Amino acid sequence: MTEELFRTDARLAMCSAQVLAITPQGIVLDRTVFYPLGGGQAGDAGVLLLEDGGAIAISDTRKEKNDTGTPTGRIVHMAAPGQEALLARLQAGDGVAARIDWERRHRMMRLHSATHLLCHLVPQLVNGCSITPDYARMDFAMTDPLDKDVLTQGLAALVAAAHPFAVESISDEDLDANPQLVKSMSVQPPRGTGRIRTIRIGGVGGTALIDLQPCGGTHVGNSAEIGAIAVTKIEKKSATTRRVVLGFAE
Repeated sequence: MTEELFRTDARLAMCSAQVLAITPQGIVLDRTVFYPLGGGQAGDAGVLLLEDGGAIAISDTRKEKNDTGTPTGRIVHMAAPGQEALLARLQAGDGVAARIDWERRHRMMRLHSATHLLCHLVPQLVNGCSITPDYARMDFAMTDPLDKDVLTQGLAALVAAAHPFAVESISDEDLDANPQLVKSMSVQPPRGTGRIRTIRIGGVGGTALIDLQPCGGTHVGNSAEIGAIAVTKIEKKSATTRRVVLGFAE
């Protein structure tokens, strides 16, 4: 198993780690700050710093899968092309320093957090999403039209209100008793450990609850950290789907 440090501290940009294996899928570490592709959020990029002074550029991060396509619980760090000589110097048991591209990660944290605010403004089920460093999109299962300017203004107000984000968890039983917490139609929260990670916005110290839902992604600590964000496009993807695209407004 790979210890997923990003689950508890999204601001941790670097960690020491040991190489568990080097496979055709990528480099497996015993612990990592790299978020793997999942839940609509792109995998992290960055670098692995070797003990001999070398540095392997990581272009993507994924969950390792076995021959049947089932996740193994390990995370693979995929080296960028053209680094065969550096990879040949690496072997299981070596120590490395894993460092993410923090600016890229932070952009995704801001956009991912903005999509949770969007779920507050558009209280409909989501049947698709994508979080990248440059934009985020959400597909809502709905037929009513949406107004780009109204949503942009609503997001600006929520950002300015500086609502705190909190990483929490609930039990499988609590989620079964509150199925409305799951906003996604296509991705179900992972079960099996007895606890399901959630992201809460607001709802602390008597403040209004803005959003609460299961989510394994990386987020900001406060909505003010999201900064200037705007709805750049609204599309009618089908008779029952409206797509909202978010981008930075700086």
